[in-house]
Amino acid sequence: MKFSSSPLLSQPLPIWRSRVLQLGLLVCFMALLGRSLYLQCIHNDFLREKGEARYERVLEIPATRGRITDRHGQMLAMSTPVKSIWAIPDDAQLQPAQVRDLARMLEMDVRDLNRKLASEKDFVSIKRQIPPELADQIAALKLPGIHSRLEYRRYYPGGDVTAHMLGFTGMDDMGQEGVELAMNAALLGKAGSRRVIKDRRGEIVEDVESIRQPMEGRDITLALDDKIQYLAYTNLQQTVADFKAKAGGIVVIDAKTGEVLALVNLPTYNPNNRQGLVGAQLRNRALTDTFEPGSTMKPFTAALALEQGKVRYDTMIQTAPGRMTIGNATIHDAHMHGMLTVAQVIQKSSNVGAAKMALSMPAQSMWQMFDSLGFGSPLKLGFPGEVGGRLRPWNKWQPIDQATMSYGHGISVTLIQLARAYMAFARDGDLIPLTLTKADGPAPVGKQVFSAQTAHEVRSMLEMVVNDGGTAPKAFVPGYRVGGKTGTAHKLEGGAYANKYVASFVGLAPASDPRLIIAVMVDEPSTGIYYGGDVAAPVFSRVMAGALRTLGVPHDAPLHPAPAVADGGPVKEEM
Repeated sequence: MKFSSSPLLSQPLPIWRSRVLQLGLLVCFMALLGRSLYLQCIHNDFLREKGEARYERVLEIPATRGRITDRHGQMLAMSTPVKSIWAIPDDAQLQPAQVRDLARMLEMDVRDLNRKLASEKDFVSIKRQIPPELADQIAALKLPGIHSRLEYRRYYPGGDVTAHMLGFTGMDDMGQEGVELAMNAALLGKAGSRRVIKDRRGEIVEDVESIRQPMEGRDITLALDDKIQYLAYTNLQQTVADFKAKAGGIVVIDAKTGEVLALVNLPTYNPNNRQGLVGAQLRNRALTDTFEPGSTMKPFTAALALEQGKVRYDTMIQTAPGRMTIGNATIHDAHMHGMLTVAQVIQKSSNVGAAKMALSMPAQSMWQMFDSLGFGSPLKLGFPGEVGGRLRPWNKWQPIDQATMSYGHGISVTLIQLARAYMAFARDGDLIPLTLTKADGPAPVGKQVFSAQTAHEVRSMLEMVVNDGGTAPKAFVPGYRVGGKTGTAHKLEGGAYANKYVASFVGLAPASDPRLIIAVMVDEPSTGIYYGGDVAAPVFSRVMAGALRTLGVPHDAPLHPAPAVADGGPVKEEM
């Protein structure tokens, strides 16, 4: 029997079934109609949002990083516009010849470029920070899926001369070293944004609105003097080369304001081209490397003894027979001097004389003096990696520790700490904070460490060091009274003193009313000459002479030649 002739088909369906079906279809149609009317006429934000999500984009408008200038407005760091090439891999269906052309223009390997274009991501960066002219040439090729956007790259006109002071920024325009990192928040600014309409190829077809205008970074005026910085750099570079030294550093400070006018470290690097950069070049040694300062600490010992009334300027101290035994250790002078005044102890750099003054005072008093001078804790200038040096608690000192610390052994400092501590002698016994930015207002109130009388007396002793019979006649500056102190210290390696040296000199001028403090450190001179008076003092002399002329500081001494050096050389400081 055929299915079509089945008796079941001849049975009529109940009328209510068809009506229920019709009613159901009608309800569904009305629901769809109501939903359509609701979305299109009443609640149309939903469809608008879905549509906008497909063709509207919010683009970031980069803010220009603030400029950095020296105290006279000389440009030290600026942001220059560059372009970044990026791609939408799904749209970047390039012919092999087009890929080769693009790779050649971007100086990329073809395989690397193909790997990026084959990415499954919605967005890939091809190459960042290329010249705008090159980006325009690439845009002229009209390659599908290949786009560019505006960025900024930092440029440093001074190159390696100002590298450690300024530091540098990374690809994202964030500071990574130096002032760029220390003052990143002020320099950075805030990016803006705008809403645009893009087609499916990623091309902007309409600029809808500006959501937020970019806030440009704030310009920073440093205390640094570009001429003094260059002077310090060239002279230190020459000295490091002449003495075949491992490294060197120099700091120039304005004693009146606390401004850091120059800061140089060697080896250095070019922040505009950091390919092949190694850690030794990056180290801001003036703030991150500590060393035993040697005899440059003796003036502080004398100042404390004067302050506590243990000695006077002309008090005689017996340094014969040129050595002094404390427990199982013996302190030596390189030459036997016999009876010396306190001033001569500094002039001749006698270890025995300094140790006797130190042992006449409580250990706690010496520790408090070192602490007040800023040793043992960072100066908090904001530089990355800044350290505080090593100053052990006084209650752990043995007599030999107190004696050796009097002439700069058993304590470690940074070069900038040492330079700032000498501010107590350049001023009336007080210290003011250092500043990296130009000081426009009055100098801050200082912290008193020594009395004005003590500061003046020690300053007179420092002048004797540079004159006849002192350890640093090579620090002499024609036309100016100069004071300072040499330092020569063995280097510690593996807990023992090695046959390697750090030569240093810290000085001030003009001594009648000090304006500048300059600290010089030369690490591991290797030509056989290593005394601070021979290695570091001449750098001080040349930089100080040029800096005083640059600042227009009046002369306070006759323009006569340097003092004669007896016996073929200056008095050697003790180590």
